[in-house]
Amino acid sequence: MNISNTHVAVIGGGCAGLSTAVALVEKGFKVTVFESSSQLGGRARTVLVENNSLMQLLDNGQHILLGAYRETLALLHKIGVDEEKVFLRVPLQITMQSNSAKTVFSLKSVQYLPAPLNVLAGLIACKSLSISELIAAIKFMLHIKKNRFQITGDKALEQFLIEHKQSSKLIQMLWEPLCLAALNTPIAIASTRIFLNVLKDSFSSSSFIGSKKNSDFLLPRLDLSKIIANPMAHFIQKNGGDIKLSRRIRSLEIEGDGFSLTTRDSKSFFSHVVIATPSSRLDKLIESLPKLHNVLKQTQSYGYQPIYTIYLQYPPEIKLPTVMTGLTGTLGQWVFDRGQLCEQKGLMAVIISGSGKHQLLSQDELALTIAKEINQAFPDIPKPLWHKVIAEKRATFSCAPNLARPTNKTLQPRLYLAGDYTYADYPATIEGAIRSGITCANLISNHVD
Repeated sequence: MNISNTHVAVIGGGCAGLSTAVALVEKGFKVTVFESSSQLGGRARTVLVENNSLMQLLDNGQHILLGAYRETLALLHKIGVDEEKVFLRVPLQITMQSNSAKTVFSLKSVQYLPAPLNVLAGLIACKSLSISELIAAIKFMLHIKKNRFQITGDKALEQFLIEHKQSSKLIQMLWEPLCLAALNTPIAIASTRIFLNVLKDSFSSSSFIGSKKNSDFLLPRLDLSKIIANPMAHFIQKNGGDIKLSRRIRSLEIEGDGFSLTTRDSKSFFSHVVIATPSSRLDKLIESLPKLHNVLKQTQSYGYQPIYTIYLQYPPEIKLPTVMTGLTGTLGQWVFDRGQLCEQKGLMAVIISGSGKHQLLSQDELALTIAKEINQAFPDIPKPLWHKVIAEKRATFSCAPNLARPTNKTLQPRLYLAGDYTYADYPATIEGAIRSGITCANLISNHVD
């Protein structure tokens, strides 16, 4: 088969599906993207909400990217997105605020040192740690670097940290916030191996470019649809690709050497198919394909974790000391000042990653609780003018130890899987989704003459 006889269907218009399509159209392939909803972007999208009869655009969640997300940044550069305009790059800094208005932990990397010395120097300068805690933290960082951020087997991260004499304070103030931000999985059940992979890319001098900038936080200045989904869609269409919104695939069937896809109003033939839906939605697409039963068995065993974003609108003059602050002893975990970040004056976004007792509250009860926590941490802040809770109840798969994850290439010829759950070295992240999409495109390209 040559490229002129190839027509690839990509099912799913999230980061995995769009990155697959971008890479394929760039290589000259004919591509059609099917998205079941009316909007591209998957979990990295913008939603329209109404407050007091006014319509406002909000992200479906406050996302954090890392400087080590090399494929994401390379892809954005390829499609014409200027990183400096769309992201606020913040050198690694973790400030934890208690509900008694005290800064109880503050870690800031030293910018003029190479990785990982920039982080180690930040630990040494951290006044919140005792001498014994500081020594334990430094020994731990040196240990995992010496072992190239690898572990024999896998185990729960909390257990691993305790075995390496990390105090409860270090776990609560440093490792748990990083774990929740990176894996969206409670530290008691999170995979040590995957967590160390993220640390390796972020803190190791042997990672991409060997740069201290790998550990930077990249905070979106614009709605994610404007940064990711819309530019990728424009690139796909400009290069001959087709995007069909509100087109749910009702059946996927093998037909000759290819596949037939049926929507509510059409049936089309494709030489190759990339399924780029969330793992939780695979069953209806692949249950009739015997060669994918093992994939179905794997993904049906997954647990899932929620992400709640609580938006609180304050008067426009309200401003926090920093653009991003960690909270401890509270339901809320991170608070972002979107006024400083993206000029939404007075708007705060509070993130709760992973499962917990917050799921038992109604949205109004949760917003009220979070507003009280913000007021306790920052006493000068008044009551919010309005609130909005966006709950992604199955935002990510639980990144547990030894989780069985399928590969991009399946046993069914010419059928591939794209999605963060297929990129076995990473948790459920935008970077993992994009890496998986690019891998699928390369597999198809290498298969076609």
